[in-house]
Amino acid sequence: MDVYNIIIVFVAISFIAYGINSFISNKMILEFNRWGLEKRRREIGGFQLFCGIGILIGLWSNLLLIVSSVILIIMMLVAVYVRIKIKDNISEILPAIAYLILGIIILQHTI
Repeated sequence: MDVYNIIIVFVAISFIAYGINSFISNKMILEFNRWGLEKRRREIGGFQLFCGIGILIGLWSNLLLIVSSVILIIMMLVAVYVRIKIKDNISEILPAIAYLILGIIILQHTI
């Protein structure tokens, strides 16, 4: 498996896990409250699940990989903005930046 496919699988599994945790993890529920997104938690969790599954299936479908990576990039841009807005420190913002970069890599490689 090459590095690009490893990135895809890593991002896909991460977002499936984030999506599931958005629904069931008390820690994630508290984080959504801290971010001021408690009313959007289920919606965001659904998008995370969709992106994770879409990116994984995207190994066989370029169109789904493109759509899923664009949604991922948008979510990570918003995540970076929200974390800056609530004055998180850089170590709390870096994961969103890293996933943003990985989303851009996936999209660039796909188109």
